Amino acid sequence: MEKFTVTQAERIGELNGSKELIEAEFETKAERDQAFRKAEKELVRESRAKIKSLLDEKHITQNILVGRSLEDWLMGEAFTKVVTPTIITRDMLAKMTIDEFHHLSEQVFWLDKKRCLRPMLAPNLYVVMRELHRITGEPVKIFERGSCFRKESQGAQHMNEFTMLNCVELAAIPEGGQLEEMKRLARCAMEALQVPEDEYEFVVEESTVYGHTLDIEINGMEVASGSYGPHFLDAQWGVFDTWVGIGFGIERLTMALNKSKTIKRYGGSIAFIDGQPLNV
Repeated sequence: MEKFTVTQAERIGELNGSKELIEAEFETKAERDQAFRKAEKELVRESRAKIKSLLDEKHITQNILVGRSLEDWLMGEAFTKVVTPTIITRDMLAKMTIDEFHHLSEQVFWLDKKRCLRPMLAPNLYVVMRELHRITGEPVKIFERGSCFRKESQGAQHMNEFTMLNCVELAAIPEGGQLEEMKRLARCAMEALQVPEDEYEFVVEESTVYGHTLDIEINGMEVASGSYGPHFLDAQWGVFDTWVGIGFGIERLTMALNKSKTIKRYGGSIAFIDGQPLNV
C-alpha cells in the first residue's frame, strides 16, 4: 500500500486537510498522486473561499474576535482597559524573580543590558494597579491585551511573539474568596467565548514564578492561567491587598476553538491569515 509522500502530507496539512486524509492509503503510486492532486485542488478552493469571505463579509480575523469577546465581557464586569509599554527593564523582571540566574532569563529578548521586550504583562500591571489603588483608595479592576515575547521552542503550541490578555482585581475580594473568584472569572470567560463546561477543565500546575497556578485547559492544552494573592512577590511591588488575576493566551484560545494543529495560523504572520495559508 502507498501513502502520501512527506511533501504531499505536509502540503495537505498546510491546507487544513484532515488527519484521515493525510493518513489515507492507496493501491499504487499513480492512484496516490492522482488523489493528492484532487485533494490539493479542493483544499485550495476552500481556503480561497474562506479568505474571500474574510475580506468581503467578516472583516475581522478569529484571533481578534476572541480578544474582543473577552474585552467586551470584562468591560461588562466593570474592568478598565489599560495599555502599557512593550519594553520593560531588567529590574522589573528581577522583581518577578527572573534574574540572570533564572532559566526563564534565557527566553527573554534583551535589547541591551537594562531593557528587554516584555515576556509577560504582569510587571506593568502590578505598577498600574498599585498606583490606581493608591490614588482612589478603592478596589481596582483592570485588564490589558498586548504582545509578549519569548524565545520559546518552535513547536505547534508556541511562538516567539504572542498575544496575552491579563485581567486583575485588586482589593476587591475578601481574604479566602480569591480561588472561587478566579474560577468564577474563568467560567465567565469561557461562557463569553461560547465554550461549553464539558469542553474545558481546571488544572493546578506548578509555576516557576507564582509557585502554583490554576490553568484552564481545552482538550489538554493550556489556554489560560490564573493566580492570586497576597503572594510572596507582592511586597516587592508595594502591593499588600488581596488580588486575583488570569492571563489568557489569545492565539492558544483561537487554535483550541478551531481545533487546529498549529498556533502559527492564528498569530502575527505573513504566511497565514485567519487560519488559512496565503500560498494558495
